[in-house]
Parts: sequence; C-alpha cells; structure tokens
Amino acid sequence: MAQRYVRVQNQDGQVYYGLLQLSLDVQVLDAPPWMQGQPTDIILAADSYQILAPCAPSKIVAIGKNYADHAAEMKSDVPAEPLIFMKPTTAIIASEEEILYPPQSQRVDYEGELALVIGDRACNCTPEESQTKIWGYTIANDVTARDLQSKDGQWTRAKGFDTFCPLGPWIVRELNPGARLQTFLNDDVKPVQSACIDQMVFSPDFLVSYISQVMTLLPGDVVLTGTPVGVGGLNLGDKVRVEIEGIGRLENIVVAR
Repeated sequence: MAQRYVRVQNQDGQVYYGLLQLSLDVQVLDAPPWMQGQPTDIILAADSYQILAPCAPSKIVAIGKNYADHAAEMKSDVPAEPLIFMKPTTAIIASEEEILYPPQSQRVDYEGELALVIGDRACNCTPEESQTKIWGYTIANDVTARDLQSKDGQWTRAKGFDTFCPLGPWIVRELNPGARLQTFLNDDVKPVQSACIDQMVFSPDFLVSYISQVMTLLPGDVVLTGTPVGVGGLNLGDKVRVEIEGIGRLENIVVAR
C-alpha cells in the first residue's frame, strides 16, 4: 500500500502532518511533507486524533468541463483550453464532515474529482517542469449549487459555499494514470460516476503548466482536475462517496444548513 500522508488534530487542538500507519496510528512529521517534513518520535494513537483535510492551501484552482462526456451532459462543447475557476479555502471540509445544503439553492450536485497537491512554487512552468511541481494526489468533491450556477452566469457563488469542497482523506505520492474514479450515493453498489482519470481532456501536467502562466501556485495549493459524466442532485440525508483507485474514499453526508 502507498504511504498515506495525513493532517490531523490531537485532543489538545494541535495540528500535525503525519504518516498514517496500518494500525491507524499516525507518525508525526516535523513539517508538511512537501516542505521536507521528516518523521519524528511522536506517535498519535488511533483514538487520539481527528483527521482533517490533508492540506491547508492558499488557494483552490478548479477546472471545468475536463471530461468530454461531462461537457456533453452540460450541453456544451469541450473548451479549447482549460476553463479555470476558484473555490474559496473556506469551502474545504474533511472526509466524514457534513456538507451543508444552503437555503438559497434548490439543486445541489456532487462532482467527484481527482485533486492535485502542489509541492513546489510553480510560475510560468512548461508541462515538463510541472511534473516536478505535483507533489501528490487526493480526492475532492466539487459540490455545486447547479441552479445558482445557471442563474448567475458565473460560478463563484454556486461553488463557493462553506463545506462545498470535501477533500481527502489523505495524500498519496503516486497514482496509476488509468486509475478509476467512481462516485456512489448512499448504499447503492452501482456508481453514479465512473471513469478513468486518463480520460481527461487536459492532463494534470498540462493543467498545472497552464494555471502557472496565470497565477503562481504555492506549496500546499490544490488543483481540482474536473469531473466525469454522471453528475446529479443531492438530497438531505444523502451519503456521497468518491473513490479513486490507489487513493481511497472520501465520504460525506448532506444536512440542512
């Protein structure tokens, strides 16, 4: 199993980065892993911490319509170049935390995605250089108030509500390019989304390079790489689970705000 890098909070409120052991104990690192954090002698027992989102980025940069089938279901063409937008960092929640359904919306959708974690400052990078800027991979759910997205004509409100960016549960360093991404609702064994991440229109390397021509990406920043076909609405009480082979599962329940 690949090493799993986590961010946790102990019972005294202290936040640590660490390595998750098979026992679910956490070996604490002395710094974020992309800042050359090294293992310490501190071990947190499995029942002594709360798992947090695996990083605390300065920004979340997201990509729209990066799977051709999803662009088609949105009744639009595949963009000629990456379509980028931002989500606020206040939207981030960890796995097992609650997605809050806002009263302003009548249609809130799940969007399972692969997330990239940046490990080194990226500015005006080539795609080749960008390979070295991606430190690791985690799972995201780009929760979207679909009716407000249509109404506003731009996406900030629809995608920016608190809790609209579940992220985690941990980061892995390597990922099979053909890994399958699947989203499940409640206890249904049939996924509502299922695609291989190599079906992206624009690859992770290209996305990081493209974004870096616009804005500098900093260590710990997150890039959401787009969602495949099969997006759909969430209801109060729904449990939504996004799984990516080689990473794990991100699971959240929907409650009223």
